[in-house]
Amino acid sequence: MTTITPLALAEVLLITPKRHGDARGWFAETWSHKALLAAGVDTQLVQDNQAFNARKGTVRGLHFQKAPHAQGKLVRVLKGAIFDVAVDVRQGSATYGQWVGATLTAEVGEQLWVPRGFAHGYMTVADDTELFYKVDGDYAPQLEGGLIWNDPDIGIAWPLDVVPVLSDKDKVLPRLKDMPPATF
Repeated sequence: MTTITPLALAEVLLITPKRHGDARGWFAETWSHKALLAAGVDTQLVQDNQAFNARKGTVRGLHFQKAPHAQGKLVRVLKGAIFDVAVDVRQGSATYGQWVGATLTAEVGEQLWVPRGFAHGYMTVADDTELFYKVDGDYAPQLEGGLIWNDPDIGIAWPLDVVPVLSDKDKVLPRLKDMPPATF
């Protein structure tokens, strides 16, 4: 029913729910514990979040939370489209500092599973983009961490050549090489 595809960083999953349509519209199962468990993700999702971005080129991230409230995220787009990115920030990991990205659209309904230990960020590729995501850890602002979105050592190939819209907080995040050690 749902297609689950591991990306180049195998822990990061692209999830595409099957849509069942007729003259009325369509229906899709957007989350299934059983389907994620079959894909190797055994987690309890504890909070839903929603974000609206008015302008194309808005960048949010790259963010993560440290233990004991690390977060995995299941991200989907309700309106518009994003380029969604996960960066492995687990020191000692064979893929430390590597990134993977996928385009998520409201039209198709793709989702990205970003596990704990990965920084997450996105760039909107359409105006008036709205996201919905589930997390498996409680929000703990004192445990937030992040990386600068355009760290040259990571080399994310963002899809738009525009001046990004960033929060003041995201403009001053450190590069990976300057990031303090973190546990997840």
